Amino acid sequence: MDLIEKKRAQLAWAMYDWANSAFATTIMGSILPNYFAAYIATEGALAIWGYTVAIGSLIAAVISPVLGAIADFRGSKKKFMAFFIALGVVSTALLYLVRSPADQMLASVLYILGTIGFAGSLVFYDALLPHVADEDEMDQLSSKGYALGYIGGGLLLLINVIMIFVGPSLLPNMGEEQATMLMMRLSLASVAVWWAVFSIPIFRRVKEPARMAEKSEIGQSVLSVGFKRFFKALREISKFRDLFWFLLTFFVYANGIGTIITMAVAFGTDLGFGTMILIGTLLMVQFVAAPFAIWFGKLAKKIGTKQAITLSLMVYTVIAIIGYFMSKEWHFLMLGFGVAMVQGGSQALSRSLVGQLMPKSKTAEFYGFFSVSEKFNTVVGPFIMALVTQLTGQGRYGIVSLVIFFIAGILMLRKVDIERGVRQAQEEDAKMIRVA
Repeated sequence: MDLIEKKRAQLAWAMYDWANSAFATTIMGSILPNYFAAYIATEGALAIWGYTVAIGSLIAAVISPVLGAIADFRGSKKKFMAFFIALGVVSTALLYLVRSPADQMLASVLYILGTIGFAGSLVFYDALLPHVADEDEMDQLSSKGYALGYIGGGLLLLINVIMIFVGPSLLPNMGEEQATMLMMRLSLASVAVWWAVFSIPIFRRVKEPARMAEKSEIGQSVLSVGFKRFFKALREISKFRDLFWFLLTFFVYANGIGTIITMAVAFGTDLGFGTMILIGTLLMVQFVAAPFAIWFGKLAKKIGTKQAITLSLMVYTVIAIIGYFMSKEWHFLMLGFGVAMVQGGSQALSRSLVGQLMPKSKTAEFYGFFSVSEKFNTVVGPFIMALVTQLTGQGRYGIVSLVIFFIAGILMLRKVDIERGVRQAQEEDAKMIRVA
């Protein structure tokens, strides 16, 4: 692969972050939850929506490692990725049909399928990173992907917000509520179009990695090898000492990050902050996070990946502490800016570091385990925050309790030896052979 072709492949890979982030911002984070709560939810339905979100994430987490093992053996990461993208795009497009409380179950099923498509595609997308970038390029390329994701997801969300607030005035013959509902349904459908169109470059420019297998696997059925690889990886992942320890470390500090991301709006609402400041801060985070994600990629090249992640966790620690004292809307905006500074960098560098520590012959199956850590990063943290809030009667104590995740992450990260982990991954690859 010549240099120009390589750069095109890397840009095409990074553009998938631009494509899929619209699902995260519009479907998971803002428009769909608001639409469901305002127009679809019947009495007790909000609890059902909570279960819906949990079920979608759980299914995606459970199937990821097995599918990753099969994809690695077959040499078909792009085919599996295409299937999950199609599942997500079609499910998201069909959300346009959700019109009334009678469609409550339809909304839940489509959201679950969309989440599976979204999360499943990311396993194989992440797994392509070590194949399109050299070891010394992975931090910067992963950061570039996150930056494009923030811009892309934020741009479509901005368009959607304008549609919802301005659109009804352009439809004078339709009632305001009906016009608003139509604009929200069109916003949901726009995600499917955005996701599908901007997914095209990765399939045109990024080549399928060479298939690699052990001699004993040649001639065996795909399903058999897939499950054998999964259970073998489950048994042996602890042998990859630094990879295993980093996955545990990531799980710990990702719970703090995930809780801040998912609970920030609820915390702001609890303090009585207005809708405009909450939505405005969310949009600001999307666009401010982009340049800082790129900056963290460059910083990692200068001071090292571990040190850059550690810096981001120190900033998160300060944010959680300041959150205890938050009382005014401009405080929320200020803390949102602080989150934007480190959110993309911490996530991007975590993705690239785990890619450096795993064998290239097993990227999809091990990224499947990374995916499990990502899916459960909003389980322990929110539970601890909710428990502390309930026991103390104040959300301030709940937000400051997150400090423990960041401090523990900083201490655990010190034990990860990147050079040793990379060397062990390379030794594992040396045992494999290329299969035509």
